[in-house]
Amino acid sequence: MEAIILAGGLGTRLRGVVSDLPKCLAPVDGTPFLQYQLDWLSRFDISHVVLSVGYLKEVIFSFIESRSWPFEITYAIEEEPLGTGGGIRLALGKCRGNKVFVLNGDTFFNADLNTLPFVAPVTLALKPMRDFERYGAVDWDGELVTAFHEKRPCAEGLINGGIYAIDRSQLEISLYPRRFSFEKDVLEPLSDYGLVAGVVQDGYFIDIGIPEDYARAQQELPEIQAVLKASDAVLASGADTLFLDRDGVINRWLPGDYVRSWEQFTFLPGMLESLRAWAGKFRHILIVSNQRGVGKGKMTQEALDEVHARMLEEIRQAGGRIDGIYVCTAVGEEDPRRKPNPGLFREAQQDYPDITPERSLMLGDSHYDREFARNCGMDFVLMETADIALRFNPS
Repeated sequence: MEAIILAGGLGTRLRGVVSDLPKCLAPVDGTPFLQYQLDWLSRFDISHVVLSVGYLKEVIFSFIESRSWPFEITYAIEEEPLGTGGGIRLALGKCRGNKVFVLNGDTFFNADLNTLPFVAPVTLALKPMRDFERYGAVDWDGELVTAFHEKRPCAEGLINGGIYAIDRSQLEISLYPRRFSFEKDVLEPLSDYGLVAGVVQDGYFIDIGIPEDYARAQQELPEIQAVLKASDAVLASGADTLFLDRDGVINRWLPGDYVRSWEQFTFLPGMLESLRAWAGKFRHILIVSNQRGVGKGKMTQEALDEVHARMLEEIRQAGGRIDGIYVCTAVGEEDPRRKPNPGLFREAQQDYPDITPERSLMLGDSHYDREFARNCGMDFVLMETADIALRFNPS
């Protein structure tokens, strides 16, 4: 498979916070945004990537040459701004096959390229959103995109997620002028003739094109990168039972505090999609969690139960599942149920006699989780979120 990344934008809306770099190299937690995109593409069977570049292209060349990638990277160089359509037209001329994915260079969308088919001249990855006005809504009949709307406040709807599957055998883009808008001049007219398909993908989405979302990306992109890396390791395991820590694995950890209410609970980006994928692989998916906040009187057992009930419902609605939750609220380290002691694992074995350590896997983010896995005799996968150093060296 081949992919194009449109990385030639001037980034004028980010100029106040990123003034000396092309937008695609805007640093996110110290890592260029383009690296997040290329790392994500490496999860798929992509053999060739074309970067459509223009503004400060030499900086992009230097960045690419300083790293290695599991696919070939070539360039389509815009000597002048060509618009989205002109950039795609130029880059398609560097591609070798007929089926090509196209990505916007300022958008990260955790869509599944394996389920984005080439069933029309253009197939869009559609993202469901709520309470939005930055993006134009898209009408979709379950198969085809039937209309595109201008930006306006919208309570709920679908947007163009900025990932296209283009079949060049059905789209003769060379007939278009050198400079044009792909959205206005291709997608909108083709949709009037029923030639634009759509597939809904409810993965994590962020567009760093404005300072507010660029600031939000500083935390969220490293988190989803950690989730995807851990998810790949989990799916590659030979285990049939998956044990999960909660805070820092399923939801965002609150440094120096406990998640005491549902309002404080935030799923890590990409976790709901991962749980959906894991549901098809594992016989048992179980949470094992220390919740010392209850033992310390910082929250009630009823509040903890309410958080877990709401969490389970969100996971269920997303297509995932949790088969059991095992919690230790004790304060003392000597309690046999408190991780890293293996008491919670023993309880799970009582409920599910087919569980064995040899066929079990623990996903955690702290030294307690690693020691718990070792004490139970099972393999361990580390969730490498940004606060991992603190979680492994608690005060």
